[in-house]
Amino acid sequence: MPGLVHVIDDDASFRTAVARRLKLAGYDVETYSSAQQLLDRLPDAQKPGCILLDVTMPGITGPEVLAQLRDRNNSLPVIVVSARDTEATHSLVRALGAKMFLRKPVDDQALLDAISWVTKVRVAP
Repeated sequence: MPGLVHVIDDDASFRTAVARRLKLAGYDVETYSSAQQLLDRLPDAQKPGCILLDVTMPGITGPEVLAQLRDRNNSLPVIVVSARDTEATHSLVRALGAKMFLRKPVDDQALLDAISWVTKVRVAP
């Protein structure tokens, strides 16, 4: 089993497109339209997988989610995605424990490579 990817983004079209691509690559996918949905159903870090997290969302932001995951000792690796690609954003999410940062729009192969790298699981493209 390649793993479970939790996709958190308030943009429904992004969630749908990413979920479709990841499922084609063999991943199981859970999608969340808000950070609160993820936090309410905090994923089990014992299962292989990762979290794909948008930075800018209404309500709880990506950096706030990273801080809460850290406070809850959740060890699932997090890949942050954002259209706002600034050094300040990179520094903030790295300091909060993100393993990787991808700029939107995300290239399919770059996304699969990032997930494979953070989870150490290889799947066919």
